[in-house]
Amino acid sequence: MTLVAELGQALSSGDRRALSKAITLVESSREDDRVAAGELLSLLAAGTTAKRTFRIGVTGVPGAGKSTLIDALGLRALSTGRRVAVLAVDPSSRQSGGSVLGDKTRMTRLSAAPAAFVRPSPTLGVLGGTAGRTQEVILLCEAAGFDVVLVETVGVGQSEEQVASMVDCLLLVLLAGAGDELSSMKRGVLEAADLIAFNKADGERVALVESEAASLRASLTISRGHSVPPVLVVSAQSDFGVQQLWDTLLQQHAQAEQLGTLKARRAKQQQDWFEAALTEALQQALLHRPDLVALRAAAALGVQRGATSPWEAAQRLLAQLLPRPR
Repeated sequence: MTLVAELGQALSSGDRRALSKAITLVESSREDDRVAAGELLSLLAAGTTAKRTFRIGVTGVPGAGKSTLIDALGLRALSTGRRVAVLAVDPSSRQSGGSVLGDKTRMTRLSAAPAAFVRPSPTLGVLGGTAGRTQEVILLCEAAGFDVVLVETVGVGQSEEQVASMVDCLLLVLLAGAGDELSSMKRGVLEAADLIAFNKADGERVALVESEAASLRASLTISRGHSVPPVLVVSAQSDFGVQQLWDTLLQQHAQAEQLGTLKARRAKQQQDWFEAALTEALQQALLHRPDLVALRAAAALGVQRGATSPWEAAQRLLAQLLPRPR
């Protein structure tokens, strides 16, 4: 049995160390690791497609308490006998490439639970609020027997809607009084959200939070018509409204299964994943074909000097990679 097959077998049996090793493997940029990761994902794909899992994306403005809310939601899921995996994405430095990876420290109860798995991941320069291999890591977690996977995005604005292409339900967490941050998100995330929760409804803030939630409901009624998502008020700190939020998530998931929209959404995600994989494969082909390395460097130099446009240079290089049939 090959090392990849052994890792896949251990992973499928629920081995947490095997899951950690597998995630490290798929997140690696080394060429030999990329090959092994591809073999592992192909090995696991058939066994995970039929599993009934619930993928939840959690996004929102910085400081809204996403990690604390995930901690509370995760405990609700654990109490019903589910196994919970959390993928917490942290931004990477453009200069050093390093990440703080501190979201796990705000999920103290969930991190200590035997049936939970919390994994921080760096963005490594990937836009859209998720890490470069989030889709693959979701599959690994499901293969390891986790039936609820929560993906916490970076929380940086409009590009956060990218996570919607990886999950079954997108939960948008907002903070009352954060007008500038909400405005920066524009309509993209608001239109992608399946459920919205105003967090930190504590003490004297309750009236303010309720007021802003009502205002947003009215606004969404105009902009989204019949597809207005539920807008709830919660406090992850005091556990207020968390049970209602969890119940609403389950209801939406069950309804999507019943109507067939969940199956269609998953199919679209697989198509998007294929397109992304194809783009990456083409880029890797350019990097590793010796006869194209010099041509690529020359094309880049021509663009820098203004001798040719980026579009024209790209088309010429593509013609070398994929000659047109005569």
